[in-house]
Amino acid sequence: MPNRRPQAPADKSAPPRARFRERYDDIEARRTALVARLTRLGEAGRRHPAYKRASTLLNATFRRSKLGQRLAVLQAAAWLIDVLEKLTAMS
Repeated sequence: MPNRRPQAPADKSAPPRARFRERYDDIEARRTALVARLTRLGEAGRRHPAYKRASTLLNATFRRSKLGQRLAVLQAAAWLIDVLEKLTAMS
């Protein structure tokens, strides 16, 4: 193609990027751990409105998101679960 710049050679010292399946499995394992934390909250946690939102984040929102966005969804769910854990511990 005209006016195309040649690309610089790849940096050989950089660690290789994880393959798709490895990243997918890692994110899925994180989701499983967060679902387990959410279910351990008990009845006090289930009554809180944020419980449903955290559940939605970990299920529907997570599944609709692309792989690159799923990590952000998990971070949001983890924050919400942290808040729920603190609220239910105070009760």
